[in-house]
Amino acid sequence: MTDPQFSVATDGGLDAFSGLNNAVPVAPFSVNFGDESHAMHELPRRELMDRILAGNPHPSTSQPTPQAWMDAYREAAEHSSKVVALTISPGLSGSANAAEQARELSGLDVTLLNSGSLSAAQAFVLHALNAAAERGESLDTAQRWAEEVREETELYFTVETLEFLKRGGRIGKVQAALGGLLNLKPVITVEKPAGIYTTVAKARGYKGAIREIAAQLTRRYGEGTPLRLGLLEGSHPEDTDLLRSEIAARHPVVWEGRAGVNGALIVHTGPRACGVAAAPGAWPWER
Repeated sequence: MTDPQFSVATDGGLDAFSGLNNAVPVAPFSVNFGDESHAMHELPRRELMDRILAGNPHPSTSQPTPQAWMDAYREAAEHSSKVVALTISPGLSGSANAAEQARELSGLDVTLLNSGSLSAAQAFVLHALNAAAERGESLDTAQRWAEEVREETELYFTVETLEFLKRGGRIGKVQAALGGLLNLKPVITVEKPAGIYTTVAKARGYKGAIREIAAQLTRRYGEGTPLRLGLLEGSHPEDTDLLRSEIAARHPVVWEGRAGVNGALIVHTGPRACGVAAAPGAWPWER
């Protein structure tokens, strides 16, 4: 392996995939139940789901602290004097601000890079950065690959109930009540270039929304375009099975991996949710 010219750290907006090069130091988000707080990785996912369902109180999340970022930088700097900090979209979290504060305090050579999204889409961008590092490519090349992956990758997800979006203040009570009455489920994406959540479609019923995700991918990439898929599953893996089959009926799948929906996202979506990050064809360095 060629000596890397840089190393990478990221934040807890990431959903890591075992089939991607996602193993880097992480500045974690925290989950808060009233006055009780845990780093996200300290709370088993099943326990988090159970406590969300129990409610009383509904949890909130906190962005990584500057100290958490500094710890991640120092760990990454053990492998290279240059560090890239890949953050969740600033439109979704203040993690990038904390990363910048940590950069100024650390005295290390740190370059901040916005993933433009979160979760599986963030994992795709991280994979591009690490692919460049492993190949001994320059930071400029790594940023170019990351930019290509960021621009071509789309993230879509849906939820079985609007209740948790309402609890977290992501939608209003009236919107939640109307959605429940009509059994309408949203298909949510991260809008470019703002990097914020937006509802791109609504469908009748949860399974209808899952099928609509596949339809959105076809509208974005064109029928029959080969796709890489980072599939996300919540409490019911069969939901993701359905999503995968709906996509595969429209597109050859050239790579796929599965990961559990990020705890920081589950707090807002509730346990029963599913989604996918998708991108067309081969990775930039394979073309």
